[in-house]
Amino acid sequence: MELLKHFFDLILHLDKTLVNVVHDYGNLTYLILFLIIFTETGVIVFPFLPGDSLLFVAGTLAAQPSPETGHPLLNILYLIPLLIAAAFIGDNVNYAIGDYLGPRVFREDFRFLKRKYLEQTQAYYAKHGGKTIIMARFVPIVRTFAPFVAGVGTMTYRHFASFSIVGAVLWVISLTLLGYLLGSNEWVKTHYNLVIYGIVLFSIIPPLVQFLKGKLQGNRA
Repeated sequence: MELLKHFFDLILHLDKTLVNVVHDYGNLTYLILFLIIFTETGVIVFPFLPGDSLLFVAGTLAAQPSPETGHPLLNILYLIPLLIAAAFIGDNVNYAIGDYLGPRVFREDFRFLKRKYLEQTQAYYAKHGGKTIIMARFVPIVRTFAPFVAGVGTMTYRHFASFSIVGAVLWVISLTLLGYLLGSNEWVKTHYNLVIYGIVLFSIIPPLVQFLKGKLQGNRA
């Protein structure tokens, strides 16, 4: 039980303990990062995994030399394409689950799962689907549910995949390179938590503004 608790503590706080993981597991760190990003994106019951902060911290480690070898702790040229693949594959798995379960779940009306909800979802994704998939990638928790809902709403796979790859590329490159460029900054090294909170806050602002704008327009109408 203690071992299991330690494992989940390691996974949930990997953004803060990643440097120890690199020292302990070496090249296996790439596989661990791949699985974390894939799981956060592809398995709908794990929306709480650290995505934004993990990408940022991984980028900072790619800019920091190892005390033993002098080489970067992580290679940015391996890191970026690997994590883009993890995000994109995770999106596709989540979409496939939503596509498979959606028609079955909404076949009959239940208290919280009504047919009209599915129809509203279909209409929303038909109008805003591409923009939603890209924007959701930058919002914690929402990015886990967006591909599933796209599948439930029967958004065409071709449409979904094209926006999914764009979202994955923008998300991974922006946050990883941000960490890479700031990784050698002493202030950033000593204020990781503040920087990470700032990233999360910044990612929430655009959809929050959009939500408030919609509410305001709705009230006026």
